[in-house]
Amino acid sequence: MISPRTRELRPAYGFDEVAIVPGDVTVNPELTDVSFAVGSFTFSHPVLAADLDAVVDPRFAVAFHQFGGLAVMNLEGIQTRYQDPEEALTEILAASDAEATAIIQKVYSAPIRPDLIGERIRYIKERGAVCAVSATPASTKRLAPLAVDAGADIFVVKATVTTARHISRSVRGLILAELCEQLRAPVLVGNTVTYGATKELMETGIAGVLVGVGPGAICTTREVVGVGVPQVTATMDCAAARDEHYRQTGRYIPIITDGGMRTGGDVCKALVAGADAVMLGSIFAGTAETPGRGYSWGMSTPHSQLPRGTRIHVRVNTTLERLLFGPTSRTDGTENLVGAIHTAMGVCGAQTVQEFHEAELVVAPSIKTEGKKYQLAREQT
Repeated sequence: MISPRTRELRPAYGFDEVAIVPGDVTVNPELTDVSFAVGSFTFSHPVLAADLDAVVDPRFAVAFHQFGGLAVMNLEGIQTRYQDPEEALTEILAASDAEATAIIQKVYSAPIRPDLIGERIRYIKERGAVCAVSATPASTKRLAPLAVDAGADIFVVKATVTTARHISRSVRGLILAELCEQLRAPVLVGNTVTYGATKELMETGIAGVLVGVGPGAICTTREVVGVGVPQVTATMDCAAARDEHYRQTGRYIPIITDGGMRTGGDVCKALVAGADAVMLGSIFAGTAETPGRGYSWGMSTPHSQLPRGTRIHVRVNTTLERLLFGPTSRTDGTENLVGAIHTAMGVCGAQTVQEFHEAELVVAPSIKTEGKKYQLAREQT
């Protein structure tokens, strides 16, 4: 009789289950360098704004650039389907919770207009901002040349899961190596959570990898299809692939942890886990500068057959400047995210983000509750 195959589960960790260990040397926070580079572009901090229609429109992209960061605009969203996106936004925001997904699906059924792609990109470029845009793999061959011809600086290929090898009915699907050669812009690709997939993606010539499947506040992928890996473990595995690729080729490909972070502490843990930068979405939806007026929804929410996202209401509660740099009177880590990075790097003795990667992480399931009896009691009242 053949014995049944034994399968072992390995533990995987999210932000609430780990803690950063302080270093043996400390550094003044103002002496730390938190800049982030992709391709020939360098940004003053490692926080990117995600390609959510409720967050990034051309005006927000310009404002985010002025604060030293990179915002990504969705080429398959309402900005490229409607001459006046405000009408579409109003319809989505006015829907009841029960009707929201159906309304979003209807709004996104309008065709993408190539003329609007050029118009939105030119708006960003004419105001001196770096322009990054995204599309799904299925639309990339059609939209990427239009975007780059219009002036887009960085192109992001983004789906729930993207791999270098893909099986389909198409005779010639999207070949990332060819895309990187053809475009006159760095190509970022996501999303992934494993060592093998990340290493194969890097071997195609891309300029960066987005890490994360299902962790975002607006994403329901983990509920709908059961797929995902907690972000700390996913980041560490993908960072290991980056480091091995660098050892083999001398080419350093940054990884960007995408989603699942609510506080400055979460952002710092992602960086220590190996991320070169982080991409945030719904936390920005609470700023006064975003088009969603305190609402947020995901790129997979409009899917006509299997929505994997939901609309949430975070409410407008801050400004972009306070969220990134303070000053703040909040004590929960939801403002001055860049300041949190500088401070955490200082207590770990790291002067660069790459040095921050060397800080130690420990498994600490009690990190948010140990000694916090009175805080927890206050939160429950």
